[in-house]
Amino acid sequence: MASKVTSAVMRKGLRVLGVAVRTEKGVFTAAVLASALYGGMTVASAWALGWATENVVLPAFDRGDVPSGALWTAVLLIMGAALLKAIGVAGRRILAGLLQYRMQARSRREVTKQYLRLPLAWHHRHPTGQLLSNASADAEAAWAPLAPLPMAVGVIVMLFTAAVAMLITDPVLALVGFLIFPAIAVLNLVYQRRLSPLATRAQQLRAEVSEIAHESFDGALVVKTLGREALETERFRRRAHELRDANIAVGRVRGLFDPMLEALPTLGVLAVLAVGALRLSGGSIDSGDLVQVAYLFTLLAFPIRALGWVLAELPRSVVGWERVQAVLDAKGSMEYGQASLSEAGPAELEVSEVSYSYGTGDVLHDVTFEVRSGRTVALVGPTGSGKSTLVQLLARLVDPPSGRVLLDGVDVRELGYGRVAEAVALVPQQTFLFDDTVRGNVALGLPVDDEEVWAALRLAQADGFVGRLADGLGTRVGERGATLSGGQRQRLALARAVVRRPRLLILDDATSSVDPQVEAKILYGLRDAAEASSVVVVAYRMATIALADEVVYLDRGRVVDRGSHDELLGRCLGYRNLVTAYEREEAERAAVEAEEEEGVSA
Repeated sequence: MASKVTSAVMRKGLRVLGVAVRTEKGVFTAAVLASALYGGMTVASAWALGWATENVVLPAFDRGDVPSGALWTAVLLIMGAALLKAIGVAGRRILAGLLQYRMQARSRREVTKQYLRLPLAWHHRHPTGQLLSNASADAEAAWAPLAPLPMAVGVIVMLFTAAVAMLITDPVLALVGFLIFPAIAVLNLVYQRRLSPLATRAQQLRAEVSEIAHESFDGALVVKTLGREALETERFRRRAHELRDANIAVGRVRGLFDPMLEALPTLGVLAVLAVGALRLSGGSIDSGDLVQVAYLFTLLAFPIRALGWVLAELPRSVVGWERVQAVLDAKGSMEYGQASLSEAGPAELEVSEVSYSYGTGDVLHDVTFEVRSGRTVALVGPTGSGKSTLVQLLARLVDPPSGRVLLDGVDVRELGYGRVAEAVALVPQQTFLFDDTVRGNVALGLPVDDEEVWAALRLAQADGFVGRLADGLGTRVGERGATLSGGQRQRLALARAVVRRPRLLILDDATSSVDPQVEAKILYGLRDAAEASSVVVVAYRMATIALADEVVYLDRGRVVDRGSHDELLGRCLGYRNLVTAYEREEAERAAVEAEEEEGVSA
């Protein structure tokens, strides 16, 4: 079984390397040539050393004098080989790094692009920590073998050149040295079989540690307010210790086999020297040949070790590659047509027999209603009635498995890519601001001037507090808008939507942190704006709902009733109980307080 697993990992790993070679042909070829130059010059250094031993060193011992021509020739040979070898080393390392980092950057771009392309329903099934790991640690691991790969391929030149040079110099010594190669090959094979499952497990644990860390940090408010610091620390500690133990296991295997792989070539050198001494004493070879063969044999261990470095990284590479490919191959991306929309006036919206499910029963059942151009429609319903799911469908964050959502009479699935985003703006319940300036958060890459930003802020009733900030539009708001209140963040998010002049504006309880007076000003401003929008607002307050032209009352995923606020108050008991609950509670509390005061007076 272990052999089959190792063989499978080897095949997959080689396919991954093949992708990089095909993608960056020029860089890979240049890196291999630089490595080949290094390998060739390393062998040339061995020949130059043997020549210098025979023509400079030994004559100096025998006669006490060295011809200047031979000395300068030896110096030029050794220095020339060393210089070219240095050029090869520099070129190999620079180009190998370029190859590796280009492929890592390409994978990160492709993964991030895929994340943004995949529908929200896909993201609901994948934790954020896992997605971060895919784009960082997994993309890095997938291409880890690329750093030693050009060297491993290039020094094959050194392997064959050295082997041929040894055979030409003295076949007997060459064969003695070659006997060590089968032992090195077998040791490498055992090494990879032991290392592969351990390295695979370690890479998987890196992703899991990242997932837990992100979840704990992202939920820091919940962790601290509920006093779960110790529990979260323990949860992270357990997985971090598993990763530690996995890395130690990998290091233990490497610590066992690396010295053995280093020692075997040394044993080969000793064998060559022992046999070479006998042949030297018998006159079969001269001293220069023995030095050259012994030095060449020490060099042969390096290409084998270089190949071992690549093989050692393959298990990690395969795990990282498969995790990245799982994202890139993910289905569920939305289909787009070629249709476009009118660019003038508030949009017409129609929802026709829409149903939607998260897999555990329908959240929406045959929902049908329309929003006429320029009108404001309030979606009202108890918690869990499907309002937030419905607004995601209206903004085409997800598609309904049955039914249709139409803008200006066109099914949103038939619109071209980006057309819905051009016409529709959604301000969600959970406001998200970037760690950027006020202007950056409102414009968000849109080419608008400061006056347009201020106009949007005025419409969102945010110009007052922004004007009082230290740097006005240039004030940084901190991560997730940490320096602002909840109501201020909501108003900036609303301004961000308004500045895009949407034809349909969807507010998913987007003014819940704003006091009722400010909320009323915002809604009146949206209605009276020079470039008015059709508005769909998820609302709970009676004052907000009363401003709508029509109310759609949802309960358990169905449209129970539609009409004006006054009409629904008169004929729909569920609606009346829901929207008057707050007022009833206030009235009951006031009555209780009055009775208590009367009792005290008595």
